[in-house]
Amino acid sequence: MSRPRKVAIGADHGGYELKAVLAAHLQAAGYQVSDVGTSSREAVDYPVFARAVAEAVSSGAADVGIMIDGAGIGSCMAANKVPGVRAALAYDLSSARNSREHNNANVLTLGAGLIGAGLAKQIVDTWLATECTETRHLNRVAMFGEEVSDLNLSDQDIERVVSRLHEILGPMPAAEPKGASVGADPDAAREFVRLGATGLTSVAPAERPGDIPGDLARYIDHTLLKPAATEEQIRKLCAEALEFNFRSVCINPTWVSLAASLLRGSEVLTCTVVGFPLGATEPAIKAMEARRAIRNGAREIDMVLNIGALKSGDDALVLRDIRAVVEDCVDGGAVCKVILETALLTDDEKRRASELARQARAHFVKTSTGFSTGGATVSDVALMAEVVRGAGMEVKASGGISSYDDAKAMIEAGATRLGASASIGIVREAKATSVSA
Repeated sequence: MSRPRKVAIGADHGGYELKAVLAAHLQAAGYQVSDVGTSSREAVDYPVFARAVAEAVSSGAADVGIMIDGAGIGSCMAANKVPGVRAALAYDLSSARNSREHNNANVLTLGAGLIGAGLAKQIVDTWLATECTETRHLNRVAMFGEEVSDLNLSDQDIERVVSRLHEILGPMPAAEPKGASVGADPDAAREFVRLGATGLTSVAPAERPGDIPGDLARYIDHTLLKPAATEEQIRKLCAEALEFNFRSVCINPTWVSLAASLLRGSEVLTCTVVGFPLGATEPAIKAMEARRAIRNGAREIDMVLNIGALKSGDDALVLRDIRAVVEDCVDGGAVCKVILETALLTDDEKRRASELARQARAHFVKTSTGFSTGGATVSDVALMAEVVRGAGMEVKASGGISSYDDAKAMIEAGATRLGASASIGIVREAKATSVSA
């Protein structure tokens, strides 16, 4: 391939600012730059722009393409769906050089949340200056376009693959599916493949907590968020969660890898916090926190919304703040809970915050961090549930729940999840209540 001169460049809202920097850099270097969008910081869907970049390359309108989103991963996947495109994610000079020299990549994807503008310029310069000339590399690249014959998987093969995926990923939160799933119906799976599907997802029905008080533990996120928590205490927390079969452990991000390893293979999920406890960090930083936590093994993310922006009436910023985390949670197969910090809000602000979380397609709204002036109240839970219930969202009550009576009152008001550090005492009290009844 000759040295490229025409470059198509695109980005989603997360990569918009870096796109502008790189477009100017390329133009200054003498490249012909075609900007396919996006044109603002308003939230958009990255696959749309990744495909536009890829199609410009595939059609010959551009020699190469560059696409930027938050992490670069999703855009790479989307671009590679376009025939003739060889998209590669680069995060340093070595990966940029290798993607061209060994793989003859014609689309480069970058993660604006992972690299700065200075490194991005160096990556782009290296990528554009590198060529694939070795015959052995070119021969391997030619194999990319070769047709793959049908896998002809047996029912047992498909069952083994699905079973192994469940073992690796653990229980996955999801809406209850309608009808048969591909994991339970191999013939349906093959038919989807025949019709053109390139990926299939098999998810077990969403687990719902059972009767109260008998199954109260499955409502509870067993929580330790104190800044002075030690490794020994986290290990103890996870052991208790396994013993009592709590829904999750909720811990600070630094402990996610440890907790995920201790809980692997069990029903207990790993939950962590983002933007905690103030909520006053930038949306991009919260999204980056969420991505890192998910990579480390978190399956649930409790984020604190931008309380000051909400009270200032800047609903657009609050929506962008929540959506940034929700999108990365959805991409990573994690649940997103939005902490409102209700003790600091008026009833109108609680409704607005819940509605914004609903618009951002979060999975839960949550009352409190436990680090402010107050915790969960029955009236707040009922108010939040009223706003979000119609969207299939749930409510987590957290902060100050210390007894079985507290827990029962929150559940009756509409909570389907409880955050508590007094979890063991609550469950033991519930069992005692069940026996005496």
